[in-house]
Amino acid sequence: MSEHRHASARPAATGPWVIDTRDLGRRAGSSRAVTRSVPAEGMGLEGVIAVPKGGVVDLDLLLESVVEGVLVTGTASTVVEGECSRCLEPLSAKVEVGLTELYAYPDSTTDETTEEDEVSRLHDDLVDLEPVVNDAIVLSLPQVPLCSPDCPGLCVDCGGKLAELGPDHGHETIDPRWAALRERFDGNRDNPEEN
Repeated sequence: MSEHRHASARPAATGPWVIDTRDLGRRAGSSRAVTRSVPAEGMGLEGVIAVPKGGVVDLDLLLESVVEGVLVTGTASTVVEGECSRCLEPLSAKVEVGLTELYAYPDSTTDETTEEDEVSRLHDDLVDLEPVVNDAIVLSLPQVPLCSPDCPGLCVDCGGKLAELGPDHGHETIDPRWAALRERFDGNRDNPEEN
């Protein structure tokens, strides 16, 4: 049962997001700290707010061997960029998320009694952090990013930034049914001798 079920989630043998846990052994209580910066371009909400090109995620983690697998705890931090959903101004924010994830040993009770998407798993003693970190960062991001909570946005008529236009900004609107009459009267004002 476990051979087929785990084939799709097998991490690559190397890479910045993959950590080899063989040195921990399977003796509960063994632990080691891991700190590293890994490339994370595009991690986040694509087209809304995400880690920019050339961006990195800084990991500060503790890996602990427990009875059912390897417990990973710590933080992941990065800078994300996007644009305000109201005024379209570029914005940037630092994001730090807490991580607590159990990577179950193959054939452990946790491995055998949970569905594929309920718990992460160790494959060949490797931990792939990317899916867990990506999910944590995505869940921490606003789906509607704002440059400030009270951003007034853009004027629907002229597209100007309301924060810069001031409180007196407005546009005269004319009912289209009266527009021709208005043009006729405005035209007569410009050329009084035609009256």
